[in-house]
Amino acid sequence: MSKSKDANAAKAVVEYLNRQNRPYSAIDIFNNLHKEYGKTAIVKVCESLSQSGQIKEKVYGKQKVYVADQGQFPDVDDGEIRDMDARISKLSAQCKEKDEEVRRLDAEFKGLNSSISTEDAMLQLKQLTEEVCTMFLQGQFCLF
Repeated sequence: MSKSKDANAAKAVVEYLNRQNRPYSAIDIFNNLHKEYGKTAIVKVCESLSQSGQIKEKVYGKQKVYVADQGQFPDVDDGEIRDMDARISKLSAQCKEKDEEVRRLDAEFKGLNSSISTEDAMLQLKQLTEEVCTMFLQGQFCLF
């Protein structure tokens, strides 16, 4: 693989790991980069980046996992984390309310779809009225 392609693969891996900020194996990175670079190239790039300190490598048995260097990210204080947790709880509650509303509206929609339309009801009323009039005129129908 050429040096420019290696550099592009290295840049793509670093950007991907920084953006996701979670651990991935080399195969996961290869798949998540939509197989744009070869599998062996990604493995070599991950090894190289971990040796140079741009990303971190953790070994679990035979499996290697790569993650962005956490030293590059700013520290988050406990108050900020509590605020984020409170916001997550609030948004989760709102999401639950919206889900319930969607279910209710969906049930209402299905009920409306299964009922007869106004045009069909008018047509059916007209036909039944004509039938009643015909039966009345033929003496088959009595009002009393």
